[in-house]
Amino acid sequence: MNSAEFALPNICWCWLHGSLRICACRSIVRYVLTDLPVDHYQRAYRHVRHAAHKATTQRDERVASLRCTGRWRASAAKVARRPVVLPYRRYMPARKRPTSEDTETARQTLLDGLARDVDIFELVSELAALHPRDNTFPGEVFLRLTADALDWCGASRADPLPLEGLRERFLPECTFRGRQNKKLQYAVLAAAALHGGTDPDRLDEVAWWQTDDFWQYALFATVAYIRAAASRAGVPVRQACQDLAQQSGNPAP
Repeated sequence: MNSAEFALPNICWCWLHGSLRICACRSIVRYVLTDLPVDHYQRAYRHVRHAAHKATTQRDERVASLRCTGRWRASAAKVARRPVVLPYRRYMPARKRPTSEDTETARQTLLDGLARDVDIFELVSELAALHPRDNTFPGEVFLRLTADALDWCGASRADPLPLEGLRERFLPECTFRGRQNKKLQYAVLAAAALHGGTDPDRLDEVAWWQTDDFWQYALFATVAYIRAAASRAGVPVRQACQDLAQQSGNPAP
């Protein structure tokens, strides 16, 4: 019996009686040529080598496709889990101190956007221009606005506004994880403390955060409070925003 053996990686090709059969092999591949004239060996070898190369290429393409699919799924998962605190690029220079006009602009921008039911993340992006780097402003503006909202809805020691379920009921579009919950909780409690007649030490609290985002959590807390105040008063959020805007002398649209 005439036979010839050749080693090829990863795939086993067997040429037996003129027919090609694919076999499984882990390390080396050999194909055997039997009952063929010697002058056919070289042509058969070229044929089998070409087929082996084609199969290996197809396998590599499938593997690459799976890898790409895996990367896409991982990327899609990251997009679906976008953080509550959005990165921003526009900000007020750190050396510029906020003015009274900046304070009024921050207040009115929030009330106007909330009255028009603007997406809360769009509000964050719009108000970022008023935030000096490494500064709590305009967070304190939002906390004072929250205190005004609590006064407006009649919240008091005798008839307090319940905070249980505040985030779930009045910030349904936001998802907070880990330390983000603690940051929001601080902003919520700081606003309540301000309404009660105390001035929380914001700088001492946010120093350990090591992030320049207090003002954003103050914004989230204020949005939740105004929505809760409107619900308590039995009026639309738009009406609550209009009433609060009139207190500052600039009615919301």
